[in-house]
Amino acid sequence: MRPLEWINGNIQFLDQTKLPLEEVFIKTDDVVVLTEAIKRLAIRGAPLIGIAAAYGVALAGLQYKKTDANELRSHLHSTINILASTRPTAVNLFRALNRQRRVLDSWQSNSVVDLQKRLVDEAVRIHQEDIEMCERISSFGVELLPQSCSILTHCNAGALATGGRGTALGIVTKAWEKGKIKCVYIDETRPLLQGARLTAWEMKRANIPATLIVDSMAAVLMKQGKIDAVIVGADRIAINGDVANKVGTYAIAVLAKHHGIPLYVAAPISSIDFQIKTGKDIPIEERDGKEMTEVFGKQIAPEGITVYSPAFDVTPNEFITAIVTDQGIVYPPFSESIHLLQSRISHP
Repeated sequence: MRPLEWINGNIQFLDQTKLPLEEVFIKTDDVVVLTEAIKRLAIRGAPLIGIAAAYGVALAGLQYKKTDANELRSHLHSTINILASTRPTAVNLFRALNRQRRVLDSWQSNSVVDLQKRLVDEAVRIHQEDIEMCERISSFGVELLPQSCSILTHCNAGALATGGRGTALGIVTKAWEKGKIKCVYIDETRPLLQGARLTAWEMKRANIPATLIVDSMAAVLMKQGKIDAVIVGADRIAINGDVANKVGTYAIAVLAKHHGIPLYVAAPISSIDFQIKTGKDIPIEERDGKEMTEVFGKQIAPEGITVYSPAFDVTPNEFITAIVTDQGIVYPPFSESIHLLQSRISHP
């Protein structure tokens, strides 16, 4: 299952707002359609947002039918800025756009066809790299899990959120293949139910034993000794190891710490923002209040009630056991280990 593909100058994506009731694929060569899909969460998940944005820049280049190099540059910079405004928290979006901006800035030939090819090639490269990163994360992370373990996960960090098998759920599927998984407990993940709609859908497709729970049930399961580990993804990680993930993650982290249960964060290196020192500096997206007051178009709260609906919260590093990256597992103290990791790699 591929939630997003590049097909002969078009993007085809699975509209994740329709799941699990319908599997609707949309094919488009219009960057406006793609931009709106990111905004309304038809395309979602930090790595997949970055991939989609990279393809969006390529689409904008292909849409340009003139030969004026300066006008094309202006058009593409404008497109990059529009795509950058879609989702403020996921750093993968900005990394992918910066890579396309560097392709544009290094363009010297003034051949429109040449630039179009370069932008497409870079987007395809970003997509392929994510597939490979997911595999490495899965291989590293599976070694942390004991035999016959039960995992709790929050939101969706699987194939629907990435270019490959997923980050948090990539570890789960790899562990299932190795016979390590007894059960996966899935938080419903209010308000948009990414756990109930998306993670449960992925687990069913993979035939992995899974149980859906309301978000507030996690504490009871932990007290009953039914959770061996918590695995979540990340939208942005500060260099001190603070992690921004789907709202509700912090509460689970506090519960896991209290019950002595390890909490693992799974994310590619591209999710680490080396410019942000702590989680306090991570921009947190606030969503439309209707996502809380309405469910599938049906109003469930009083008209006019004040709503506070951040899409993410920040889990402080002291609640995190380890961060599983595509370059290896990072342990506390995170400020030191992430710095060492940064010194070993070259950033795209």
